[in-house]
Amino acid sequence: ALQKDPRTYEHIDPQKVGNKRIILVSELSGKSNIKEKIKELGYQIDLDSPLYRELLEKIKQLEANGYYFEGAEASFELLLKKVLGQLKEYFSLHGFRVLTWKNSHESAWAEVNIKIEVPEKIAQARHLEEAIEHTSADGNGLVEALDKALRKVLEKFYPSLKEVKLTDYKVRILNEQAGTRAVTRVLIYSTDGQKNWGTVGVSENIIEASWIALTEAFIYKLVKDEEKSEVING
Repeated sequence: ALQKDPRTYEHIDPQKVGNKRIILVSELSGKSNIKEKIKELGYQIDLDSPLYRELLEKIKQLEANGYYFEGAEASFELLLKKVLGQLKEYFSLHGFRVLTWKNSHESAWAEVNIKIEVPEKIAQARHLEEAIEHTSADGNGLVEALDKALRKVLEKFYPSLKEVKLTDYKVRILNEQAGTRAVTRVLIYSTDGQKNWGTVGVSENIIEASWIALTEAFIYKLVKDEEKSEVING
């Protein structure tokens, strides 16, 4: 309805006061909203193509699993890029282990041991073990420890990730009746000082949900840096 007649929802044209209309992608979004969001992000996709149908199907599946893209438009854009075959692999997880510790005298803390594969290093390695970056980090909480460990590896290859700051971390339990087996949705908000973005992860395991949202926050930064570089270099 907003696309057909914006006046029914807007008391003034946003552009007249220096703003712009933003299309949110939520679990209530239909094909029309998704089409407008794709256009807003600057992508071209044939609405009759198998790729568009694949995108709609993936969104439907993800939302059925608990995903919600309102406030996490960065995750939506990464999904779109993946469907279009435009999302490169900047790094991949070989594995991680999380240790949490608490006693009666200290605040709880977490330690993460992580192994990451980076394409640049794989190309130079003589065998698999040489291609794996292995490090550890600790923090006051799970997300801080994951964040610090991941940065230890990635900032050597992608220095611009030093600009990324996590500004908010939100957790929502989706099916409380399931108790300790409930599905968890994690939203992470980030900034590089110029742009703000949100990413989402969903899993029965809060560590995995946090990992998904955190890694997508870094990947989104790398994608945007690469796009900016392509524009500057023509």
